[in-house]
Amino acid sequence: MRTWALTLSLVLYAAFLPCPSFGEELVGPLTREALLAANPDWQAVAAAYQPKPDLVDRLRACGREVRIEVFLGTWCSDSKAHVSALFKVLEMADSPLFRVVLIGVPEDKDKREPYYGGRDIVKLPTFLILVDGREIGRIVETPERSLEEDLLRILGL
Repeated sequence: MRTWALTLSLVLYAAFLPCPSFGEELVGPLTREALLAANPDWQAVAAAYQPKPDLVDRLRACGREVRIEVFLGTWCSDSKAHVSALFKVLEMADSPLFRVVLIGVPEDKDKREPYYGGRDIVKLPTFLILVDGREIGRIVETPERSLEEDLLRILGL
């Protein structure tokens, strides 16, 4: 009888252990590699995105360092679409002057504030475009035209 009770206890215990899920929620500073390793379907989205080559050429010609801080949710479909597009655009631009900082935020809105670092972030993803440490523009949730067109507009190129 004791063996049965112990087995039942172990089964019940294991049933309620948290299970890692495919495409897990990642929070805090991220690398592109860690993001794609945990969410491999984002790579397919990036590969499928077709930026306009002439606009990417204009971005490549940018002569100043640009920091892009990206606040994203790994659980968020807009983040998946637009952060993946950013990966593709910057990969094609192939410029060392574009530096990307990725910050994952939790799905629970009540737990997000510490990840924002005092910045006014309302929707995800939010791309902050900084030059010389100063924000010159942002893309919030969805680009107005396309990611590359909005970046060109913000950068004045």
